[in-house]
Amino acid sequence: MILPIYLYGQPALRKVAHDINKDYPNLKELIQNMFETMYKAEGIGLAAPQVGLDIRLFVIDLEPLAEDDPKYQGFKKVFINARILEETGEEVSLQEGCLSIPGINENVTRKETIRIKYVDENFVEHDEVYSDFFARCIQHEYDHIEGKLFIDKISGIRKQLIKSKLNNMIKGRVNCFYKVKAVQNKP
Repeated sequence: MILPIYLYGQPALRKVAHDINKDYPNLKELIQNMFETMYKAEGIGLAAPQVGLDIRLFVIDLEPLAEDDPKYQGFKKVFINARILEETGEEVSLQEGCLSIPGINENVTRKETIRIKYVDENFVEHDEVYSDFFARCIQHEYDHIEGKLFIDKISGIRKQLIKSKLNNMIKGRVNCFYKVKAVQNKP
């Protein structure tokens, strides 16, 4: 089932999410719906707060990038109760976008390597290190479960330049080809 993606301004995007256990209701169905929603929106990552849930869950599938770079082949993961333990290496600036902030892309600086602890969809624990674009994608989705957005990491000047677009988004004035939920949309 395709879920509506919450847009900038929705309070759900600013809540720090909480851990879940393997008895979370309809978890397998939720994960399947999140992947389906992400694919429909042509994204490569989606976090539970982006579909209105304040739980520590996000999904990533970099397979669409494998055509240009085979290292992304088969990188499809579910992260539950994730905690980034370390961010190391050089700071790298790269342009990012977000399904919850359509039409806006900005340069974001992030550390190039992370160590993350999480459980997968079967509640098997993992402690892994990722670098480069893998780390960036994970950091971006991780920020969502911490109540942060990529625009929080851009300069004040850049924020001023996109302010009118963000205000329009809050008012539901946004063109999206995927299902969204803006602040003033009715349920």
